[in-house]
Amino acid sequence: MFNNINLNLYKDFYLVCKYGSINKAAKESYTSPPAISKSIKKLESELNRQLFYRNSDGMMLTSYGEKLLFYVEESFNSLNVAERTLVEEDTLKKGSLNIGIPSNIGSFFLFDNLIKFHNEYPNIDVTVVTGSTSKLIELLKSHTVDFVIDTSPINIELSNDYTIKELAKVNYCFTASKEFDTSKIKKLEDLEKYQLILPIKGTANRNDLDELIKEKNINFNNPLNFHTSEMIISAVKNNIGIGYVIEDLITKESDLKIVNIDDKLPNVKINIIYNSKYLTVAPKKFINMYIDKTIN
Repeated sequence: MFNNINLNLYKDFYLVCKYGSINKAAKESYTSPPAISKSIKKLESELNRQLFYRNSDGMMLTSYGEKLLFYVEESFNSLNVAERTLVEEDTLKKGSLNIGIPSNIGSFFLFDNLIKFHNEYPNIDVTVVTGSTSKLIELLKSHTVDFVIDTSPINIELSNDYTIKELAKVNYCFTASKEFDTSKIKKLEDLEKYQLILPIKGTANRNDLDELIKEKNINFNNPLNFHTSEMIISAVKNNIGIGYVIEDLITKESDLKIVNIDDKLPNVKINIIYNSKYLTVAPKKFINMYIDKTIN
Protein backbone atom coordinates (compact mmCIF):
# COMPACT_ATOMS: atom_id res chain seq x y z
CA MET A 1 0.00 0.00 0.00
CA PHE A 2 2.88 2.40 0.80
CA ASN A 3 3.99 2.48 -2.84
CA ASN A 4 0.53 3.67 -3.85
CA ILE A 5 0.22 6.53 -1.35
CA ASN A 6 -0.80 9.76 -3.05
CA LEU A 7 0.73 12.51 -0.93
CA ASN A 8 -1.30 15.17 -2.73
CA LEU A 9 -4.49 13.70 -1.29
CA TYR A 10 -3.10 14.00 2.21
CA LYS A 11 -1.84 17.50 1.52
CA ASP A 12 -5.33 18.59 0.44
CA PHE A 13 -6.82 16.88 3.51
CA TYR A 14 -4.36 18.73 5.75
CA LEU A 15 -5.14 22.10 4.15
CA VAL A 16 -8.88 21.63 4.59
CA CYS A 17 -8.27 20.75 8.26
CA LYS A 18 -6.02 23.76 8.71
CA TYR A 19 -8.28 26.34 7.07
CA GLY A 20 -11.67 24.81 7.85
CA SER A 21 -13.14 24.99 4.37
CA ILE A 22 -12.59 23.72 0.86
CA ASN A 23 -12.62 27.24 -0.61
CA LYS A 24 -9.86 28.48 1.72
CA ALA A 25 -7.81 25.34 1.14
CA ALA A 26 -8.15 25.81 -2.62
CA LYS A 27 -7.06 29.43 -2.38
CA GLU A 28 -4.01 28.46 -0.31
CA SER A 29 -2.96 25.72 -2.74
CA TYR A 30 -3.71 27.80 -5.89
CA THR A 31 -6.20 25.26 -7.16
CA SER A 32 -9.98 25.06 -7.55
CA PRO A 33 -12.55 24.06 -4.89
CA PRO A 34 -13.86 21.21 -7.07
CA ALA A 35 -10.32 19.78 -7.28
CA ILE A 36 -9.94 19.87 -3.49
CA SER A 37 -13.40 18.35 -3.02
CA LYS A 38 -12.49 15.58 -5.46
CA SER A 39 -9.30 14.84 -3.50
CA ILE A 40 -11.20 14.55 -0.23
CA LYS A 41 -13.79 12.21 -1.74
CA LYS A 42 -11.06 10.07 -3.28
CA LEU A 43 -9.18 9.84 0.03
CA GLU A 44 -12.39 8.89 1.86
CA SER A 45 -13.05 6.26 -0.76
CA GLU A 46 -9.54 4.79 -0.50
CA LEU A 47 -9.71 4.66 3.30
CA ASN A 48 -13.36 3.59 3.31
CA ARG A 49 -14.02 6.17 6.05
CA GLN A 50 -15.92 9.45 6.22
CA LEU A 51 -13.39 12.09 7.24
CA PHE A 52 -15.56 15.23 7.32
CA TYR A 53 -19.04 16.39 8.15
CA ARG A 54 -20.17 18.95 5.57
CA ASN A 55 -22.30 21.84 6.79
CA SER A 56 -22.99 25.50 6.06
CA ASP A 57 -20.18 26.60 8.38
CA GLY A 58 -17.57 24.57 6.55
CA MET A 59 -15.91 21.21 7.11
CA MET A 60 -15.83 19.48 10.49
CA LEU A 61 -13.72 16.42 11.20
CA THR A 62 -15.30 13.11 12.10
CA SER A 63 -13.63 10.92 14.72
CA TYR A 64 -11.86 9.10 11.87
CA GLY A 65 -10.74 12.44 10.45
CA GLU A 66 -9.32 13.50 13.81
CA LYS A 67 -7.31 10.29 14.06
CA LEU A 68 -5.96 10.74 10.54
CA LEU A 69 -5.12 14.40 11.15
CA PHE A 70 -2.91 13.46 14.12
CA TYR A 71 -0.64 11.35 11.90
CA VAL A 72 -0.82 13.60 8.84
CA GLU A 73 0.09 16.69 10.87
CA GLU A 74 3.04 14.87 12.45
CA SER A 75 4.17 13.76 8.98
CA PHE A 76 4.01 17.24 7.46
CA ASN A 77 5.76 18.72 10.49
CA SER A 78 8.53 16.14 10.11
CA LEU A 79 8.86 16.96 6.41
CA ASN A 80 9.08 20.65 7.25
CA VAL A 81 11.82 19.98 9.81
CA ALA A 82 13.69 17.75 7.35
CA GLU A 83 13.55 20.44 4.68
CA ARG A 84 14.71 23.16 7.06
CA THR A 85 17.53 20.97 8.39
CA LEU A 86 18.89 20.29 4.91
CA VAL A 87 18.50 23.93 3.84
CA GLU A 88 20.14 25.32 6.96
CA GLU A 89 22.91 22.71 7.17
CA ASP A 90 25.88 23.72 9.32
CA THR A 91 26.87 26.80 7.35
CA LEU A 92 23.58 28.62 8.06
CA LYS A 93 23.68 30.40 4.73
CA LYS A 94 19.92 29.94 4.57
CA GLY A 95 17.19 29.12 7.06
CA SER A 96 14.90 30.56 9.69
CA LEU A 97 14.69 31.22 13.40
CA ASN A 98 11.23 31.70 14.96
CA ILE A 99 10.93 32.63 18.61
CA GLY A 100 7.92 33.15 20.85
CA ILE A 101 8.45 35.44 23.84
CA PRO A 102 6.48 38.07 25.80
CA SER A 103 7.58 41.55 24.81
CA ASN A 104 8.67 42.55 28.33
CA ILE A 105 11.03 39.55 28.55
CA GLY A 106 12.28 39.90 25.00
CA SER A 107 13.40 43.48 25.43
CA PHE A 108 16.09 42.62 27.98
CA PHE A 109 16.60 38.85 27.73
CA LEU A 110 16.73 38.38 23.97
CA PHE A 111 17.21 41.58 22.01
CA ASP A 112 20.99 42.06 22.24
CA ASN A 113 21.70 38.43 21.40
CA LEU A 114 19.33 38.51 18.43
CA ILE A 115 21.29 41.43 16.99
CA LYS A 116 24.58 39.52 17.46
CA PHE A 117 23.11 36.42 15.81
CA HIS A 118 21.74 38.42 12.90
CA ASN A 119 25.09 40.12 12.36
CA GLU A 120 26.85 36.74 12.29
CA TYR A 121 24.21 34.95 10.18
CA PRO A 122 22.53 37.70 8.10
CA ASN A 123 20.85 35.24 5.72
CA ILE A 124 18.79 33.57 8.44
CA ASP A 125 15.22 34.90 8.53
CA VAL A 126 14.48 35.89 12.13
CA THR A 127 10.91 36.21 13.41
CA VAL A 128 9.95 37.09 16.98
CA VAL A 129 6.32 36.65 18.01
CA THR A 130 4.94 38.11 21.24
CA GLY A 131 1.79 37.26 23.12
CA SER A 132 0.30 35.55 26.15
CA THR A 133 1.66 32.24 27.41
CA SER A 134 -1.33 30.33 26.02
CA LYS A 135 -0.94 31.93 22.59
CA LEU A 136 2.80 31.24 22.46
CA ILE A 137 2.38 27.60 23.50
CA GLU A 138 -0.23 27.10 20.77
CA LEU A 139 2.25 28.53 18.25
CA LEU A 140 4.89 26.14 19.57
CA LYS A 141 2.54 23.17 19.23
CA SER A 142 1.72 24.16 15.65
CA HIS A 143 5.46 24.62 14.91
CA THR A 144 4.96 28.27 14.02
CA VAL A 145 7.74 29.08 16.50
CA ASP A 146 10.79 26.93 17.26
CA PHE A 147 10.81 27.57 20.99
CA VAL A 148 9.21 29.78 23.61
CA ILE A 149 10.84 31.79 26.36
CA ASP A 150 8.43 32.75 29.12
CA THR A 151 8.14 33.20 32.87
CA SER A 152 6.74 30.70 35.35
CA PRO A 153 4.24 29.35 35.96
CA ILE A 154 3.53 27.55 32.67
CA ASN A 155 0.05 26.33 33.56
CA ILE A 156 -0.65 24.65 30.23
CA GLU A 157 -0.73 20.92 29.67
CA LEU A 158 2.12 19.70 27.50
CA SER A 159 3.04 16.20 26.38
CA ASN A 160 6.30 14.54 27.41
CA ASP A 161 7.74 15.56 24.04
CA TYR A 162 8.17 19.10 25.39
CA THR A 163 10.90 20.26 27.74
CA ILE A 164 10.56 23.17 30.16
CA LYS A 165 13.93 24.30 31.44
CA GLU A 166 14.73 27.12 33.83
CA LEU A 167 17.20 29.64 32.43
CA ALA A 168 17.33 32.42 35.00
CA LYS A 169 15.64 34.18 37.88
CA VAL A 170 14.81 37.87 37.70
CA ASN A 171 13.61 40.25 40.40
CA TYR A 172 10.66 42.59 40.49
CA CYS A 173 11.02 46.13 41.77
CA PHE A 174 9.14 49.35 42.23
CA THR A 175 10.28 52.15 39.96
CA ALA A 176 9.76 55.89 39.70
CA SER A 177 10.95 58.73 37.51
CA LYS A 178 14.27 60.30 38.50
CA GLU A 179 12.59 63.51 39.68
CA PHE A 180 9.95 61.68 41.75
CA ASP A 181 10.60 62.18 45.49
CA THR A 182 10.96 58.71 47.03
CA SER A 183 12.98 59.75 50.09
CA LYS A 184 10.18 58.83 52.51
CA ILE A 185 9.75 55.32 51.12
CA LYS A 186 11.67 52.77 53.20
CA LYS A 187 9.25 49.85 53.49
CA LEU A 188 6.50 48.26 51.45
CA GLU A 189 3.84 49.76 53.71
CA ASP A 190 5.09 53.28 52.88
CA LEU A 191 3.81 52.78 49.33
CA GLU A 192 0.21 52.90 50.61
CA LYS A 193 0.38 56.69 50.42
CA TYR A 194 1.32 56.79 46.72
CA GLN A 195 -0.37 56.22 43.39
CA LEU A 196 0.78 52.81 42.21
CA ILE A 197 0.74 51.37 38.70
CA LEU A 198 0.53 47.59 38.82
CA PRO A 199 0.09 44.63 36.47
CA ILE A 200 -3.54 43.63 36.06
CA LYS A 201 -5.14 41.35 38.63
CA GLY A 202 -4.98 37.64 37.95
CA THR A 203 -1.58 37.66 36.26
CA ALA A 204 1.17 35.61 37.90
CA ASN A 205 3.32 38.64 38.77
CA ARG A 206 0.36 40.48 40.31
CA ASN A 207 -0.73 37.39 42.25
CA ASP A 208 2.71 37.09 43.85
CA LEU A 209 2.64 40.75 44.89
CA ASP A 210 -0.94 40.50 46.20
CA GLU A 211 0.03 37.51 48.34
CA LEU A 212 2.92 39.48 49.82
CA ILE A 213 0.87 42.56 50.74
CA LYS A 214 -1.89 40.36 52.16
CA GLU A 215 0.68 38.60 54.34
CA LYS A 216 1.90 41.98 55.60
CA ASN A 217 -1.65 43.35 56.01
CA ILE A 218 -0.95 46.18 53.55
CA ASN A 219 -3.61 47.80 51.39
CA PHE A 220 -2.76 49.58 48.14
CA ASN A 221 -5.59 52.03 47.52
CA ASN A 222 -6.95 52.34 43.98
CA PRO A 223 -3.87 51.33 41.99
CA LEU A 224 -3.89 51.74 38.24
CA ASN A 225 -3.88 48.31 36.59
CA PHE A 226 -2.11 48.07 33.25
CA HIS A 227 -1.80 45.01 31.05
CA THR A 228 1.78 45.43 29.83
CA SER A 229 5.08 46.45 31.36
CA GLU A 230 5.54 48.92 28.51
CA MET A 231 2.38 50.77 29.58
CA ILE A 232 3.47 50.76 33.23
CA ILE A 233 6.87 52.21 32.34
CA SER A 234 5.29 54.85 30.11
CA ALA A 235 2.99 55.93 32.97
CA VAL A 236 5.94 56.11 35.36
CA LYS A 237 7.89 58.28 32.91
CA ASN A 238 4.93 60.64 32.84
CA ASN A 239 5.05 60.96 36.65
CA ILE A 240 1.64 59.33 37.10
CA GLY A 241 2.96 57.22 39.95
CA ILE A 242 5.23 54.38 41.03
CA GLY A 243 5.30 51.27 38.87
CA TYR A 244 5.97 47.59 39.51
CA VAL A 245 8.00 45.79 36.85
CA ILE A 246 10.90 43.40 36.32
CA GLU A 247 14.08 45.14 37.46
CA ASP A 248 15.98 44.38 34.24
CA LEU A 249 13.50 46.45 32.25
CA ILE A 250 14.63 49.71 33.82
CA THR A 251 18.40 49.26 34.07
CA LYS A 252 18.86 50.97 30.71
CA GLU A 253 16.20 53.63 31.35
CA SER A 254 18.18 56.78 32.18
CA ASP A 255 15.10 58.66 33.39
CA LEU A 256 13.92 55.97 35.83
CA LYS A 257 15.18 54.75 39.19
CA ILE A 258 14.57 51.80 41.48
CA VAL A 259 12.61 52.56 44.63
CA ASN A 260 14.68 50.77 47.25
CA ILE A 261 12.74 49.21 50.10
CA ASP A 262 13.76 46.88 52.90
CA ASP A 263 11.18 44.22 52.07
CA LYS A 264 12.14 41.39 49.74
CA LEU A 265 9.99 41.45 46.61
CA PRO A 266 8.99 38.42 44.51
CA ASN A 267 11.23 37.05 41.78
CA VAL A 268 10.26 35.01 38.76
CA LYS A 269 11.83 32.19 36.76
CA ILE A 270 12.47 32.54 33.04
CA ASN A 271 12.11 29.27 31.14
CA ILE A 272 12.68 27.91 27.68
CA ILE A 273 10.03 25.55 26.29
CA TYR A 274 10.83 23.43 23.25
CA ASN A 275 10.39 20.10 21.50
CA SER A 276 13.88 18.81 20.67
CA LYS A 277 12.43 16.64 17.93
CA TYR A 278 11.60 19.76 15.91
CA LEU A 279 14.61 21.96 16.65
CA THR A 280 16.46 22.54 13.40
CA VAL A 281 20.00 23.84 12.90
CA ALA A 282 19.34 27.59 13.20
CA PRO A 283 17.36 27.55 16.48
CA LYS A 284 19.78 25.01 17.97
CA LYS A 285 22.68 27.27 17.03
CA PHE A 286 21.05 30.33 18.59
CA ILE A 287 20.18 28.45 21.78
CA ASN A 288 23.69 27.00 22.13
CA MET A 289 25.36 30.35 21.48
CA TYR A 290 23.28 32.57 23.73
CA ILE A 291 20.87 30.66 25.95
CA ASP A 292 21.90 27.14 26.97
CA LYS A 293 24.92 25.22 25.67
CA THR A 294 23.52 21.93 27.02
CA ILE A 295 20.60 21.74 24.58
CA ASN A 296 21.41 19.68 21.50
